[in-house]
Amino acid sequence: MNMEPRSQTKVVASAVDRDAKLDIAHRFHAALAARDWSAIHVLLADDAQWTWPGDNTISGTASGADAVIDRARKLASYGLKFELLHILVSRDNMALSLHNTAQQGDRLLDEYVAIVCRLKNGKITEIETFLSDIDGMNAFFI
Repeated sequence: MNMEPRSQTKVVASAVDRDAKLDIAHRFHAALAARDWSAIHVLLADDAQWTWPGDNTISGTASGADAVIDRARKLASYGLKFELLHILVSRDNMALSLHNTAQQGDRLLDEYVAIVCRLKNGKITEIETFLSDIDGMNAFFI
């Protein structure tokens, strides 16, 4: 098996791509936690989508950057705290591992979330949310 070493240019490009993904992830989380909707909007492609599982007021697909911002606003309106656990990167995309908690009256939310972001040209084009407790989310977001 012939394995040629990666060129220095490819190594540097890979590090830059990784740093860019990490930057987008940190900026997205910081803006979400701060409820800075314009900062999130800057990160989104115009036709971005955000899909949530379950059967509640948050579930489904929000299509378009403005709809994605509306989804983020709705989440925040429930008092969610978005604790960042990890940022994960792939060759082309990134994901946030979060611990989300909130309380609305006697309803509690305590779940682990993966927010997978597909990227293109330095923008988030698609967000898919994976949840540890879909039933708990359905009971909370009423």
